Amino acid sequence: MVVQKMQPFEQLGLIGCGLMGGSFALALKKAGLVKRVVGYSKSPSTTERARQMGVIDVEAPSALLAAAGADLVLLAVPVAATEATLKSIKHLVTPKMMIMDVGSTKVDVVQAARTALRDQIGSFVPAHPITGKEVAGVEHADGNLYHNAQVILTPTERTLTAHLHRAEALWRALGSHVQAMSPEAHDSALATVSHLPHLLAFAMMQSVLNQPKADEVLSLAGPGFRDFTRIGAGDPQLWRDVLLANREQVLAQSRQFRQALEQLEGLMEAQDGQGLQDRLTLASAARSHWKMGAKRGAGL
Repeated sequence: MVVQKMQPFEQLGLIGCGLMGGSFALALKKAGLVKRVVGYSKSPSTTERARQMGVIDVEAPSALLAAAGADLVLLAVPVAATEATLKSIKHLVTPKMMIMDVGSTKVDVVQAARTALRDQIGSFVPAHPITGKEVAGVEHADGNLYHNAQVILTPTERTLTAHLHRAEALWRALGSHVQAMSPEAHDSALATVSHLPHLLAFAMMQSVLNQPKADEVLSLAGPGFRDFTRIGAGDPQLWRDVLLANREQVLAQSRQFRQALEQLEGLMEAQDGQGLQDRLTLASAARSHWKMGAKRGAGL
């Protein structure tokens, strides 16, 4: 893929120096798209570690000071912290500053931005890179994390066109596949293919742990169980926030899943072997023919 060269940003204000934020800073540096990175994390030890690793160039004692002088700001914080974080930097935001996030839900993030930024909402380009790892923390930051990842942008009706185009160019320059959709469409789709599967993986592990001799049972688990429950090792706090933020869509998809499961259970109870095989064949064929739009890691 040929990517047009873009001018590097003078300064990235990184608010949240964990896996996602740290990987973004490293990716920008690797691509030569930023001259200076100023970072802030709630935990001073995280910010210090990020500087020691070369993820950031300067430690900031607050989100406000991380954003000061930046022409690009990335919020890599829990979605529940979006509004408070944006409010803390609001008076520094100008039309020339581009702000993005990496949150896994978008309706709540957009509403938080509207409340916090008000007339400065045009600077905000909501983004969701669908990638990640089961492990958190800046020590796992990876400059290649966003390469071949799917990135969804959900601009508001007031997002400045110039910022949207530059955000698209930026993610493509990092090797990502970019598409835009509404926040509502994003949350509905991700509830289906990401949020509910994570909930099911957590539930599967909880179901096993609730049984007698759970450790012995787990010792017999093979690759199928490992692959099915892999995403159940995700950050509990992060997934608590995602599931609560997108609860209506996730609960709707959960009801859909229950119906499908009940249909299969009904066929088993009736000992309807042919009906069961027909249903399994449909699912198996759909899974065999499905291809991901981009290679990803443990996406959100």
